[in-house]
Formats: sequence, structure tokens, C-alpha cells
Amino acid sequence: MSENNKAPDEVSHLIDAYTPAKIAALIEGAGVRKVHLPIIQILALGFMAGAFIAFGAVFFTVTVTDSGLGLGPKRLLGGIVFSLGLILVVIGGAELFTGNNLIAMAWADKKVTTVEILKNWILVYGANFIGAVAMALIVHLAGTMNMAGAAPAETANAIAIGKTNLSFTEAFFRGVLCNALVCLAVWLSYAAHRVSGKILAIIFPVAGFVALGFEHSVANMYFFAIAILQGAEGVTIAAVVANLVPVTIGNIIGGSIFVALIYWAVYLRGAEKTSP
Repeated sequence: MSENNKAPDEVSHLIDAYTPAKIAALIEGAGVRKVHLPIIQILALGFMAGAFIAFGAVFFTVTVTDSGLGLGPKRLLGGIVFSLGLILVVIGGAELFTGNNLIAMAWADKKVTTVEILKNWILVYGANFIGAVAMALIVHLAGTMNMAGAAPAETANAIAIGKTNLSFTEAFFRGVLCNALVCLAVWLSYAAHRVSGKILAIIFPVAGFVALGFEHSVANMYFFAIAILQGAEGVTIAAVVANLVPVTIGNIIGGSIFVALIYWAVYLRGAEKTSP
């Protein structure tokens, strides 16, 4: 049957977004596949994701530098361009720690063990770190931060210093709110059938968390690395750890509990038992 002769239900399936229940099933299935990837593939894709998020962070840094816009418009524009990172992860294919917090849906359904999910998170987090730091080194060597009299370097240093000045509580809750939006961006991208729809679904949740000043652990890895390479005052290893610990914990709770487990409870809990 040609596309023009398809039944109405078939045409609707090609046009309409997937329902939340279908998204939940798709994400759960993806979680099962992720934990069973070969380690070398997890590490390679994790490295790529760290580099992709760093690309978004570099784009953000240059865009907001000397923009001449007010606080809100500047951060909104910066958030839109920062979404490049998650777009590359989702469309290009990579393993991002914050997005992989959605594997908690498969864990809640006992399709993934605690050991499997923790192993995935640890491997991906480490690979993301290496990718983000490697990108910071390359950007530093490329002299990208030296444009316009090193104005982007000053912006990047100010961003990193600001992050080190957050209290544990502030960093934690900003991490929670950040990954709730990041995981919702991934969730919404699953609703779309086409690349254009996936990109549009990603942009606004990501722009929202950036504009609101929330904390993303992998993005912070890049910002701290580039600041250290540039000799930013006060950005020490101890200060980096003091930020990444609460932000990472917050990211896990925001993505795994506030998105994955709540949606699991709504759409997947007992689904197999009640389905005909």
C-alpha cells in the first residue's frame, strides 16, 4: 500500500507524537539495551558525550561574552546554543550520565539489576569526564578562549569561579532541577518521529535549565577543566570535588526519581499484569 493510500490510523502514527505511555516503554527498552552494551562501546560513547556537552559549553561561553543583552535575554540565548550538546548526544548517539539516569525506569521494573545500573553510571560518568576534559584541553590549545582579547577566557573563568562559590545545598538543588529538565528533554525527544522534532523537543528544556542557572555535572567538568588550564583563581581540585559531589547527587535524584521513577509509577508499574 502506498503512503497516499494508507489507512487513517497508519498516517496518524507517522504524524502524531508518541503518547507518554509509549515513550515510557521506549525509554525502558533503551535502558535495558544500554546496560548490556560492551564496555568498550560504553566508554567510547561516553567519551563522545563528554566532548559533545563541552562543545555546547564552548558555544555558550562565546555567545554570552560581551553580548550586550540583559540578564534574561543573554541567558536565554546562551541556553539555546548550549542545547547543541544534548542535540549531538541524542541525534548523533552517545552515552551521557545525566540522560542515563532514566535507566532507573528499567531498574524499577526489575529488568536491570542494581549492579548493572551502577556499573553503567560509573563507566559513563568516568568517560564523560575524560571527554569533557579532553575537549577543554583541545579548546585551550586551539586558542578559542583568546578571541577578542581573551574575553571568552574571562567569561569561562567567571563561570567556574561562580560554581566553586555555591554552597553544598545550592549546588545540590540546582543539580536536582537541572537533570529534571535534561531528562524531560530526552523524554520529549522520544515523542518525535523526525530529527527536526527531536531537536525542537530538546532545545527549550535545555535552554530553561541554563537560563535558570541550574547545575549539570558533565558541563561543570568542562568549565572547571578550562578554568584550571587558564589559571583561574580559586578553581582548585578540592573546589571542583566540592561542587561535583552535590551536583552529581542532585542530578541523579532529579533524573532518576523526579522523572524516571514517577513516570514508571504512572505508566509502567503493573502494566504487564494488567495488560490483556
